[in-house]
Amino acid sequence: MPPKINPTPLASLRVSRYSIPAHGLIPNTSIQNKPLIHYHEAFPVATLTASSVESHLTSVGVVEPQWRFTMYNTTHFHSTTHELLCITRGKARLCFGGEDNPDRVEKEVEQGDVLVLPAGVGHRLLEDLTGGFEMVGSYPKGCSWDMCYGKKGEEAKVQSISKLPWFERDPIYGEEGPVLEV
Repeated sequence: MPPKINPTPLASLRVSRYSIPAHGLIPNTSIQNKPLIHYHEAFPVATLTASSVESHLTSVGVVEPQWRFTMYNTTHFHSTTHELLCITRGKARLCFGGEDNPDRVEKEVEQGDVLVLPAGVGHRLLEDLTGGFEMVGSYPKGCSWDMCYGKKGEEAKVQSISKLPWFERDPIYGEEGPVLEV
């Protein structure tokens, strides 16, 4: 059993929100108008492991942890589900919105940070700054992810994003939290 971790108290949590307009065939936040959300230092790094994050997420019960990996270095997005990324090791520079998008968001993220990516938000790894960058990827219960690349032929998938439900509980905090404030 991994050690229990407690997230940073909500009153102390620093949160950034980003709306990213559609660019080319990448819808970004334009369909549901839900922002990309960055929870800065959501978990204390002293006791943070992938197992402890997975255990915490499972106990909250909003999302199901499905993988441990870095981020692909090709811009992609998901049309079938929103995504929760918990950084469990290292530091990286990520691009959201498509690298050719003048309104893209480039962020440095590090161990302990959490990202909520609404379906349709293009994302990719620009640079692993420390080596061994790792995240726990999770999706709302009952959802499975697909891969879209902003190419012709994906239009029907993109249209389906409008029908996806948003979170009814915060995947980190439960009954309150940043995803419920958008």
